[in-house]
Amino acid sequence: MTILDGKKISNDIKAEIKAEVDRMKTNNEKVPHLAAIIVGNDGASMTYVNTKVKACEQVGFESTLVRLSSTTSEVELMDKIEKLNNEDAIDGFIVQLPLPPQIDTQKVLLAVDPDKDVDGFHPTNFGKMSLDMTSFIPATPFGILELLERYDIPTKGKHTVVIGRSHIVGRPMSILMGRSGFPGNSTVTLTHEYTKNITQITSQADIVIIAVGIPDFLKAEMIKDDAVVIDVGITRVPDENAKKGYVLKGDVDFENASKKASYITPVPGGVGPMTIAMLLKNTLLAREQRRGRK
Repeated sequence: MTILDGKKISNDIKAEIKAEVDRMKTNNEKVPHLAAIIVGNDGASMTYVNTKVKACEQVGFESTLVRLSSTTSEVELMDKIEKLNNEDAIDGFIVQLPLPPQIDTQKVLLAVDPDKDVDGFHPTNFGKMSLDMTSFIPATPFGILELLERYDIPTKGKHTVVIGRSHIVGRPMSILMGRSGFPGNSTVTLTHEYTKNITQITSQADIVIIAVGIPDFLKAEMIKDDAVVIDVGITRVPDENAKKGYVLKGDVDFENASKKASYITPVPGGVGPMTIAMLLKNTLLAREQRRGRK
């Protein structure tokens, strides 16, 4: 069994990006600039955004953080988005989710300029991705592809089962694993909460990618020997014996599933760090594309 070390691979990617940024600085070229909008004071969102800002500093990107109160109106948020769309210095930006209930998330995501949509959530980018056209791939699926590629895990002709059909992970992952190329060329089954006999399906899979947010959902008996298991889930589970009062759990029963899997991602330290790294990579790509048009 091999651990898919997302922390190590993400550090490798950040080192590669930093080397490119250092080259830009040496040549007096504009370095990538990533902006983030956060609305409210959600603890997990704040932690995630601060991690993104720190990552920008590590690779030499410029970064801008726009903090808005939880009472911000949809109109006010849309105004901020429009300003970032039109600000030439900004290469890419994200709107941190979730948003407060008074704001229509779909409307907000549609307002982001697709050329600056480094989260890869805009329908224009999603549509291009589904047609194998150049686009921004959502950071988490992009990170999973990178893990598969860098560990040289065969995907051609393999049976991939995706558990979860969110627009952020499950659905794009099912498209990407079935595309022509590597990683890809696999036969994909997309499952969800209404799928019957899910164990029968997962036990036939060569690769299982799960993103449902249910701790320990995927048991060892649900996978076959030597399966590749990619765990996207991360949930805080109360634990009075833990220093912080909780432990982080993935969607996979890691302790037991790891005894059968050929490759498996840990939680934490698997897919999570890759998401940040690929957001940086998308921002670098956005800068290159905008520079190319000019």
